Amino acid sequence: MRFSNLLFNSLKESPKEAKIVSHQLMLRSSMIQQHTSGIYTWLPLGFKVLKNIEEIVRSNQDQIGCNEMLMSTIQSSDLWTKSGRYADYGKEMLRIKDRHDNELLYGPTNEEVITDLFSNYVNSYKGLPKYVYHIQWKFRDEIRPRFGVMRGREFLMKDAYSFDLDHDKAVKTYQTFFMCYLKTFKELGLQPIPVKAATGAIGGDLSHEFQILAKTGESELAYDPELVSQDLLEKSFDEITSMYSASDEMIDKSKSNVVIGRGIEVGHIFNFGTKYSEPLECYVLNNEGKKVTPYMGSYGIGVSRLTAAIIEAFHDDKGIKWPFNISPFKINIISSNDKFIDIAGELYDTLSKKYINISFDDRDLSLGRKIKDSELIGIPWSLIIGKNFDEKNEFEVINRSSGEKFFVNKQELENFQFEQYTP
Repeated sequence: MRFSNLLFNSLKESPKEAKIVSHQLMLRSSMIQQHTSGIYTWLPLGFKVLKNIEEIVRSNQDQIGCNEMLMSTIQSSDLWTKSGRYADYGKEMLRIKDRHDNELLYGPTNEEVITDLFSNYVNSYKGLPKYVYHIQWKFRDEIRPRFGVMRGREFLMKDAYSFDLDHDKAVKTYQTFFMCYLKTFKELGLQPIPVKAATGAIGGDLSHEFQILAKTGESELAYDPELVSQDLLEKSFDEITSMYSASDEMIDKSKSNVVIGRGIEVGHIFNFGTKYSEPLECYVLNNEGKKVTPYMGSYGIGVSRLTAAIIEAFHDDKGIKWPFNISPFKINIISSNDKFIDIAGELYDTLSKKYINISFDDRDLSLGRKIKDSELIGIPWSLIIGKNFDEKNEFEVINRSSGEKFFVNKQELENFQFEQYTP
């Protein structure tokens, strides 16, 4: 992408309404623009990041045998009334009526819909277990939307649902999703802390939140330091969950040898048994031909919230520091003046064949302004064609995360390992 074609306009100052770093930087770098309270338009840079995160989440769900689908955003109130949640959900639910006076709602979650759908497609234990998911925009009418996309009213979620024959099998499925979540967040460059959580309105007897450490996090956390010092993917579910972690009012103040910090919730998983399948009369036949109620679980990841959480985890006073696989652009080619514009254009064409999402700042602006915009956006690598190229025929390569500078000639540039980037 040439910057001259990009819908982008950086801001030097943070808007007054932005109180946390991620909100400030997303506005300053033209990632989002507020449409109305708690609802944002995702501009090209923000949308690229959102899709990159979404693809990492998707690939990990696919690896454990989840079926991707897409459920409707508008739901009938009938199923919610039957499950008992329609009256209980509260004002966060947006309730509407169509022209025929039918009561509808903008779905904040999909347990009822997926249970009803499953009962129409699977009627035998031979069809179990079954995992399905979708990535869909949700709406919850927050009483006080704040912190940009961190706590907005409209947000992008990955919701997965599982169906198993009995409680023991449902717990094994829960553990599978638990480990999948750890792997997903690791691929996003994050160190998640799994925290045992209350099941709340979703219901069930087993639930974990996945928290990302950040100074601006909404939750206070207390946790075993081994949860962040070791590779959790090398441990078992039982080993991980035996370590102490708690948030907010669940923290045991008498505990010693724990670390206190703050976290941002980016994922939440539940094993809720037959809470929905029973009232919605969802049954399968077991191996004896008897009707049994399947056990269910749900597994959510806040895709749009992750965008802000990653910024909270990776930034400095210059701007964002994106991990390589999440960044809207991987390498930003900067020409210091018109003298090198043709060379920069040829380099852009060459690197575009090797890497997806290369940018070329071909705007008629000063070198300093171009570098500052590149730092603000958080592009992992800047490749500058300027003074050193004129004098030594060398390109200047800058690592956004560490600030390291490399001077390489054309041949060395061909073998340069841009992927080796860790925030």
